[in-house]
Amino acid sequence: MKVLLAGGGTAGHINPALAIASYIKEKEPDTEFLFIGNKGGMEETLVTKAGFPIKTVVISGFYRGFKVSDIVHNVKTVHRSFISKHKAKNIIKEFKPDICIGTGGYVSGPVLLAATRMGIPSVIHEQNAFPGITNKMLAKDADVVMLAIEDAKKHFTQKAKFAVTGNPIRPQILKANREQSRKELNLDERPVILSFGGSLGAKCINESMAQLIARSAKDGKYQHIHAYGQGATDFPDMLKSLGVDINSCENLDIRPFIDDMPRCMAACDLVVSRAGAITLSEVQAMGKPCVLIPSPYVAENHQYHNAMSMVNKKAASIIEEKNLNGDVLSKAVDDLVLDKAMLAEYSKNAQNMAIIDANERIYKIIKDLLKK
Repeated sequence: MKVLLAGGGTAGHINPALAIASYIKEKEPDTEFLFIGNKGGMEETLVTKAGFPIKTVVISGFYRGFKVSDIVHNVKTVHRSFISKHKAKNIIKEFKPDICIGTGGYVSGPVLLAATRMGIPSVIHEQNAFPGITNKMLAKDADVVMLAIEDAKKHFTQKAKFAVTGNPIRPQILKANREQSRKELNLDERPVILSFGGSLGAKCINESMAQLIARSAKDGKYQHIHAYGQGATDFPDMLKSLGVDINSCENLDIRPFIDDMPRCMAACDLVVSRAGAITLSEVQAMGKPCVLIPSPYVAENHQYHNAMSMVNKKAASIIEEKNLNGDVLSKAVDDLVLDKAMLAEYSKNAQNMAIIDANERIYKIIKDLLKK
């Protein structure tokens, strides 16, 4: 079997594609893979690091403003879309895939359009509750639109064929154990708050969490694992200005990033984070209650819709960034952690939302499509 995959721009589009490819490779080791990504995008690094071949095209999205620079950029984008579609068509002719899989991002547009026009079976996977523009555009031509969340269906053309598969989840997430993880992290039975704002960090989360962490440094009621992000190196100084010596507080684990997320998430009682699709799939799989602070800076405000899919199921609380400060966040955390019954209800509801066999569902859809 030959599989062509296209997706990029953010890890939220790239990692699902890698997870799908890895699972297919596990099931059918002789499968040949080829990724198409955007030249200069993070997919070049992540795909190569994962051991898969990748070829690139040059593509960009449209700006919505009317400044001269926006218009110039959009003219270039139109030109790039024609060139990239032509290049994608040549790559497809050379590789001769049996199926094409798109996971979102601008780059999947020209690739999937070329594949469908050439009669190659094609599927797309949408990770978010509110779909991106590219996937919405591709839905009418794709053989199957695979959804992480049922709620996403109402935002697509109803002429598409849908299948709810969930988001692919790392095996380490499913295997992590709470008690063992706490032991390895030297945590006791006090509540553990895990908080993070992405690889670069989120200023609003850092500033609000700093106040709660400073309080915990004094009263010792909570244990904290907080990742402030590689772009927020001033966070330790921020805590210091609040009277916190992170080296002398045994209940604080403050780091620039988390490279052992399965262990940290297994150990915690509550997650405070943005509302990226993959993060939410992982907290659901682990049954972790959340306080979600969706980023308002992402396309189509999709993190808000992701968050509300959990809030509506009483599996999470939400604080919009415009309403966020230290007092609001501290109250939201206290309201959940100190109410054992509510915490247990949120945990159960989160777990009920989880789809832990997403890889197998996606693989079955691919195989069934190829049989036809």
